[in-house]
Amino acid sequence: METRVPSRRERLRAEASQEIKAIALRLMTEGGPSAISLRAIAREMGMTAGALYSYYATRDDLVNALIAEIYSALAGKEEAARDAVPEDDPEGRVLAVGEAFRDWAVSRPEEFQLIYGDPLPGYQAPEGGAAADAEHRACAVLTGLVADAWPHASKRLSDDGYAWADFDPGFAAVIRGEFPDLPPAAVALAMRVWGRMHGLVALEVYGHLRPQVLDPGRLYRAELLDLTKTLGITPADRAR
Repeated sequence: METRVPSRRERLRAEASQEIKAIALRLMTEGGPSAISLRAIAREMGMTAGALYSYYATRDDLVNALIAEIYSALAGKEEAARDAVPEDDPEGRVLAVGEAFRDWAVSRPEEFQLIYGDPLPGYQAPEGGAAADAEHRACAVLTGLVADAWPHASKRLSDDGYAWADFDPGFAAVIRGEFPDLPPAAVALAMRVWGRMHGLVALEVYGHLRPQVLDPGRLYRAELLDLTKTLGITPADRAR
């Protein structure tokens, strides 16, 4: 089957759409979340507001497209890092995903701030759709690591009494659909792991860590190594 080649019109439209998203991220970096404005983007691109609306009817449509693209790119990087490490090396896979997350965040701080920073004023995230699917995909990478480590981690953790009712029903449904054998306690552990991975990275991205720490990457790796202990996995677990 022949691969369809996009027409020149389609290529130009795709290029313009990418430029719109790039300008939106820059405006947010320079002026905060409220600086994302379709009219401001149109002025910078030399377009009329009406022409820009043919790409994104509202600011929220643009933000949704940005969030979907950012989460998809992040998930792709994390998946590639994970899959480059053998399945019988759970410690190595945790380290690889954690390092990939930090590398992405510090190299693309404006994207990190959009999906993990303060919410945009007036923005209403839609239920479902491409943005939610991409977020779930990124979440599944980390949850999958915890699922792989759960046979080790469950031996170290006491019964914390978590039930599925402790989580948002939509979130719980996604997790149970993808990881049907994972208990609620493992999901709670995944949230704790995510918090620890995210914490030092957020401090670094927002400029709060560098004045005190000359090598944030070294500090972060030490945190990841400690995380593997929380998960109950060590180099000795390789190939078990």
